[in-house]
Amino acid sequence: MLFRIANLSQLGDFDEIIDVRTPAEFAEDHIPGAINCPVLSNEERVTVGTLYTQVSPFEARKVGAALIARNIAHHLQTRFHEHPKSWRPLIYCWRGGQRSGAMSIILAQVGWAAHKLEGGYKTYRRDVLEKLEALPQRLTFKIVCGPTGSGKSRLLAALVDTGHPDNKHQVLDLEMLARHRGSVLGRLPEQAQPSQKWFDGALLQALQKFEPARPVYVEAESNKIGLITLPPALVTAMHASTCLLVETPLATRVAGLLEDYRHYIENPEIFIEHLKPLHRFHGAKQLEHWSTLIRAGDFATVVAELLTLHYDPSYFRATSRHFPNLDRAQRIPLASLSADALKEITKGL
Repeated sequence: MLFRIANLSQLGDFDEIIDVRTPAEFAEDHIPGAINCPVLSNEERVTVGTLYTQVSPFEARKVGAALIARNIAHHLQTRFHEHPKSWRPLIYCWRGGQRSGAMSIILAQVGWAAHKLEGGYKTYRRDVLEKLEALPQRLTFKIVCGPTGSGKSRLLAALVDTGHPDNKHQVLDLEMLARHRGSVLGRLPEQAQPSQKWFDGALLQALQKFEPARPVYVEAESNKIGLITLPPALVTAMHASTCLLVETPLATRVAGLLEDYRHYIENPEIFIEHLKPLHRFHGAKQLEHWSTLIRAGDFATVVAELLTLHYDPSYFRATSRHFPNLDRAQRIPLASLSADALKEITKGL
């Protein structure tokens, strides 16, 4: 029995989607819902690739075939052992070539309705990028603006939790997807950012869930969040959208930031280290002043000065330049960042 070919439109037709690429390739990105059953380990792929370039393609294929056969046998004896005859797997590799072909042939010979994804992961990746170019233009965004610490992220979270159960507010949390708060101090403790490819796929999944007839609330962002780059079509759509402007007193912002960035209070030297990129804007003397305050435990003063001297001026320069509708924004006074205050604000949105 030969395996069959499937395309991206048929992803939902299968009991399991199997990514046979290496664990490293899978970790960088994969089709949502796929499991990793590699036919070559990270090290084995390097070995085969080295043979291919330094000895010959024929020698590489001999070694590769033995490794692939052994690894597929392992999956048959473990991961696939209990599957019934009715099991329908979809298999893919980088571009639908030899690795997924080998797995598909053997699973089909066992008697399962094995299908190989035409074009492999490469086709999926191209599809993601094409949809990210088109989909933002079909949605209506409301951009939540406001300086650092004004409660934009908290307001988005409150919007998620409020509204009619059958008609919840639509919220796109880009910083959550990027695992970064979008500033020089935005790195999250003990969390690395995802790969660009993984972010793109997760973003597409989020966008596809929104109803075009209702607005999508999203925080004003630059075109980069940490190491992640936003799709140009999304950035363009956001820049042209209606704005909301959150207005929060400085003292309230400082208190909220001290809560959100407690990991820096607990690790003062890391705080100082992460301020170093600001040297080119404020010079050595200012950074030394902030370092002294941090080591003395005067975090409130440091945060207030960072806001007034750095974040606020740069934020309003950027938003005024990129968001032409900011002058006509609905103003949202937010005297408190408490859950009750945020919930009350959402009633008017």
